[in-house]
Amino acid sequence: MSDTPRDIWTEWLLNRRFGGNTEHMKFIMGSLYPVRDKVLHNANLGENETLLDVGCGDGLIAFGAFEKSNTVKVIFSDISQDLLNHVQNLAQETYLADRSRFIPASAEDLSAISDESVDIVTTRSVLIYVENKTRAFSEFYRVLKSKGRLSIFEPINRFSHPEPENIFAGYDVTPVNDIVKKIKAVYERLQNPATDPVLNFDERDLLSFAEQAGFREIHLELNVEIKPNDLDDWDRMLRIAPNPRVPTLEEAMQEVLTTAEHHAFIEYLRPLVEAKRGMIYEALAYLWAIK
Repeated sequence: MSDTPRDIWTEWLLNRRFGGNTEHMKFIMGSLYPVRDKVLHNANLGENETLLDVGCGDGLIAFGAFEKSNTVKVIFSDISQDLLNHVQNLAQETYLADRSRFIPASAEDLSAISDESVDIVTTRSVLIYVENKTRAFSEFYRVLKSKGRLSIFEPINRFSHPEPENIFAGYDVTPVNDIVKKIKAVYERLQNPATDPVLNFDERDLLSFAEQAGFREIHLELNVEIKPNDLDDWDRMLRIAPNPRVPTLEEAMQEVLTTAEHHAFIEYLRPLVEAKRGMIYEALAYLWAIK
């Protein structure tokens, strides 16, 4: 067995986004199945078509397509070879490898895929990691056949960022605000709200990117929710990484807080989490288009 560590994408998708908690993994995956189904519904999957799943990750969309069609062929594409190996193993175990291709590629450079060669392009939470989103949409357009369909899902993180100075992860942290500033600085250093691809776009930008790429029919649905956070598991909050490029809360605290600050922060915030005193601000966009 190789001692080479998994890349950040594999480690996050298969572990860090769940905080290493099996029950939370089941909860998260359960919440993603409706997203998968909506992306595939908007894609209008037909018979004997080829679907390119860009940034396939753990294969949620791609394997969902196999469930919906006995004739679809799927191209799994991702920048992570480890994830491609993972989904290839799953395809072999489920006897789907003969209808699958596996191509290492970024959304911005799909040159390994020929012009006008696929019927559908899908993505789920991929463009939030893409620097040149205009280029990505141009690539989606290029590889699609005439009347081919694009169907994507993206969280609009700009909706809830930056948080007010006295708010952290939806909790009022006014009494420990000086401590919180040090934790927030860790995340802002790694992902600048003004420039980072996770935060620097909204649903209007998605529409503009699709139109500029040449899509002749474009639809967008934005779902916005502001609601109480029902998370009451402090350990889970500590150990979940928001995305592959940033640390867990526990790791950020260890990096910048003194022992006294560490204890003060936990003493204040943990009771709020366990009492479900936080709020969630969430915006999710579905875009589908026809070439």
